[in-house]
Order: sequence, then structure tokens, then C-alpha cells
Amino acid sequence: MQEPRVLNSWCLLTVNASAIPAQHSQAIVTSNGHRYDCKCYPGDHCWPSSSKWKALNISVNGVLKEVVPDAAVCYNTFEGKPTYNAAACAEVTQNFPGEQWTTDRDVTNLWIFWTNNTCLLTTNPSDQCTLGYYPEYVILAKKKEHIKAGIDFARDNNIRLVIRNTGHDFMGRSTGFGSLAINTHSFKDVQFVKKYTGPGGWRGGAVKVGAGIQGRELLRQAFQQTPKVAIVTGECPTVGFAGGYIQGGGHGPLASLHGLAADQALSFEVITADGVYRTANARENPDLFWALKGGGPSTFAAVVSVTVKTFPEIPSAGVILRINSTHTNNTEIFWKGFRAFHNLSNRWVDNGMFVYYELFPGSLNIQPFVGPNMNAAKIRQVIKPLIDQLNRDAVPHDLVVKDFPTFFELYIDLFADEGAGANMLVGGRIFPKQDIRTNGDGIVDAIRKSLGASQGGMIGHIVGPGSGAPIVDNAVHPTWRNAASFSISVLNMPTNATLAEKAVAQKLLTEQVDGPLRKASPNGAAYVNEGNLEEPNWQQAFWGSNYPRLFRLKNVWDPEGVFYARTTPGTEKWEVIDYGTRLCKRI
Repeated sequence: MQEPRVLNSWCLLTVNASAIPAQHSQAIVTSNGHRYDCKCYPGDHCWPSSSKWKALNISVNGVLKEVVPDAAVCYNTFEGKPTYNAAACAEVTQNFPGEQWTTDRDVTNLWIFWTNNTCLLTTNPSDQCTLGYYPEYVILAKKKEHIKAGIDFARDNNIRLVIRNTGHDFMGRSTGFGSLAINTHSFKDVQFVKKYTGPGGWRGGAVKVGAGIQGRELLRQAFQQTPKVAIVTGECPTVGFAGGYIQGGGHGPLASLHGLAADQALSFEVITADGVYRTANARENPDLFWALKGGGPSTFAAVVSVTVKTFPEIPSAGVILRINSTHTNNTEIFWKGFRAFHNLSNRWVDNGMFVYYELFPGSLNIQPFVGPNMNAAKIRQVIKPLIDQLNRDAVPHDLVVKDFPTFFELYIDLFADEGAGANMLVGGRIFPKQDIRTNGDGIVDAIRKSLGASQGGMIGHIVGPGSGAPIVDNAVHPTWRNAASFSISVLNMPTNATLAEKAVAQKLLTEQVDGPLRKASPNGAAYVNEGNLEEPNWQQAFWGSNYPRLFRLKNVWDPEGVFYARTTPGTEKWEVIDYGTRLCKRI
């Protein structure tokens, strides 16, 4: 292995190494007049020696790798070593926009903003490629002992730890400057049972899912069972199922019918911050079980597997509806159409439906309305008030109605991979039924204002996990139980934005893009998996009344902060200082 990399020279900090006994693995840092107790980074007195990294590699059977960005093959050199390979560069360039290819990589993020955009695709090999905010090393874990070894090494050497399955997150939690990453993507074991006999009272079907499984491959295996079963997974086919998705709550196409993904959890196998293998369910470690069900990704433990409920497959119907410039260039007519659609959100979730839409200036693409237990005639009946309103308001539109023998066949036909490589900030809002009922027009006006400020778009989900589904005691925000709509606001960023420009953009997102959404929905909330990292009063916004209990449990299960994901319980103790590099606690 190479010698460890050193911190960028522009970091404005001082490390008081001489005052720190070597065995304490600390970095006391002074930055902007404040003293911090930081994680250890390359160049620090406490950073592990090459021999320690080699010993770790031996302990994990040789699956530890130094991180080299995928695009490094398009550059002459990376960190002084020749890397250019024309054929490999062509392959990376071709595959980079592909979501599945990206999720299968060692550390690559689907959305690149939080990598610091420091090794992008290029046609000029003389450009500079640096590591940016990607991890220093990654363990490509093949068995749970590898995960444990990584946790123990990070804890004992005070190194920032990142758990990465697919890199499918908007908020930079799958990467971290100077960190050690553990990649769990190879944990693909799936075991179905027709009758669950474990604790918690559920006696229906269940499936035990390895940490690396993605939504589409899990649904595909569920469809191959006899009889066929369905599972609450995410909307996007490549979302990892057992990690951050379910630990953050997990909405998806069957959530309005069955509840959030976290509501389906029956048992977890995890490794906690002390390196101990544990089971968490209604009988064993029930407090940890409660927290893992929606209490935050990379917060309480590293998940090895999770067991969740399965449900019988059901006939389903879908609708595609579009309003765009091929129909009308009249802005007011367009917004009448969106208003008619969104103001009926309560109706959609009361009928057990999920709706996915993409809203951009002058373009509304709804694909699809999902109607579980419906055929074409039934879903036409449910959406009739919308179609009638569009016709009364003379809103031209395209409409396609389909029905399918099973939900899975609908999912494969109507849901598609998204693109990778976007450079954006995200925010958003959960809109509860009461706000839509009493201020539906105000919410639509706020969405319109938000789009005007962002000059971007909004990704919408009509989802209401609680409309007929049993209420489960877990850590997700109570507002989810009365939700009818969840919107992700998007602010696109140039890849060459300066630090000052990024700060201006974050302020714009928080105040002018998300601000109107918060004001129009005072009873709403934010969603921890797809939200604004600068969300005001984030403890209340992301967890509501559950936060005090989550904070206490974080101090019980991870008092030293081995696990870290920004805006999750307990992270008010921590700051990422020096231009997004060092993770530290203020002294």
C-alpha cells in the first residue's frame, strides 16, 4: 500500500500533536478560534501507520482497498501514480450515467455534490484528479467478520467510518473525507418463510434480507415464490433495502397500503459500535430495535440483515398522466392542472394509492398512479374527480390506464431507473392530510414559488403510510402517520461552484426553496432520507416527539460517535470543519 495521503494544504487548522499521548488516538485541532477533538486524518500524529493498515487488510482476507476514483483512468496521474487508460476511460464514461453500474462500484456516489466534484470525467488527461471527499480506504466486505473488523479498527483508531451499500443517497452519507468505508453490497442472501414464528406476534410470511440487496432484485425474488409475495420497497429499483432506506423509514409504492418499510421490520442482525454481534427485535434488545426502525441511517449499528413482513401479491392498476408544452404553453392552465391533481392527495392515499411525479416548469409527468387491488375500471373510477376537473378547467393532458395481474408486473413496466451523476442539493417537505385539506391551494402556491426560486424541479410522492395500515411503534416521525404527500425539492449546482457559491446556494435552498413549503404546511415535517441538511430545528423536523428518546439511545449504543450521518440523533455534538473535511467535537 501507498503511504497515507496528507490533508490538503489549504486546511486552516493547527494540530497540537505534541500534547497528545500516542496511545490516545486523538487530534486536538484549533480552527477559526475554536478547539476541537477530531477524528484522526492523514498527516495527524494519530493516523494509523502503514503496518496497521496492512494488518487490517490481512484480518479481512485482503478485501481492503485504497480508494481511487473511477474517473482516475481518464487522467494521466492520480496522486503521483500513472492512471490513464483509454479503454477503461471509455468504459467509465459510457457507464457513469447508469444507476445500476454506479451502485455496484466500491464507493461511487449516485449524486456527486458531496464528493466535492474533484475527479470528474474529462477528455483532457492533463487535468487534475484528487480524492475529494471520498474515503481513504474501503473494505469490500464479504462476511460479517469483515464488517466487525472495520468497525473495531475505526473505533480503536478514532477514524471516521462510512457504511456504504449502493451510494444511493442525496445527502452525502455514503462518503466522507479521510474515512474508512465498509461496502456491504455483496451481502445478497435472501431467505423467505411462509409463516414467521419469531417474536412480535406476526404469523404471516416474512423474508430475511442481506444488507446488500436492492429493491428490484428483492421484488424479483419475491415474485418467484410460490405463492408470489410482495414487499414494501422503495420507488427507485436500485435503492438498497436493508440499510439507510429502512433505518430512515422507507416509503414506496406499497406504503400507503401496508405502511412504511420500517413498519414491516421484524428483526435485525447488526454489529454495534462496540463490535458486538447483536439481534434486535421485540424480545432481544427491544430499545435498539425501536431505534433501528426509522431512527436514522448509520446511527445505531451496522445492519447485516433485516427480516421483514411479506404480503400476498395482488392485482394492480396504474395510470400515466402528463401535462406539458405539447399540450399547453399557458402557465395558468398548467398550474390549474397541477392544483387539481395535488389537492386530491388525500383521496389518493385514502384509496391505498401511491403516486410518483416529476414537476418542472411547464412539465408535469405522473408515472405512475399505483392502485393496489384495482383493475382499470376501478382506478378510472378513483381518478374520475381529477379527470372531470381537468376537463372543466380545459386542461389538456395525456392519459394512459393499465392493469396488471400483480403489483410486480406493474412495477417492472412503469418504474424505471433514474440517472446517476447529478450535482444537486435537495430539500423537501412531508405534507399531512390536515394541511392539504385546509390549505391545499396554499401548498400548491408554495410549490410554484419554490420552483421559481430554484429554477429546478420537484420530485413528488403521494404516499400516506397510515391510511388503513396498522400503526407500528417505531422511531419514524409521527407526522408520517397522517401524511398524504412528500416532495423533494431540487437545486442543481454547477460542478465548478466555489465554496462561497455553495454557501449561497444552500441559503437559497433553505430560505427561498424550502421556506415557502414549511410556511404553507405548519403541521408538516422533513424526511431524514431525502431532506435538507440545513433544515431549521432539524431534531423536531426529522423526528418530532421521538427525538429525546433517540438521543438517549444514541448515547447508550454509540456514546463515542463511531457511527455518523449528519442530522441524525446525537450529531449536534459534531461539526464538519475546514471546508467539509474534518469531523470534530467542539471542546
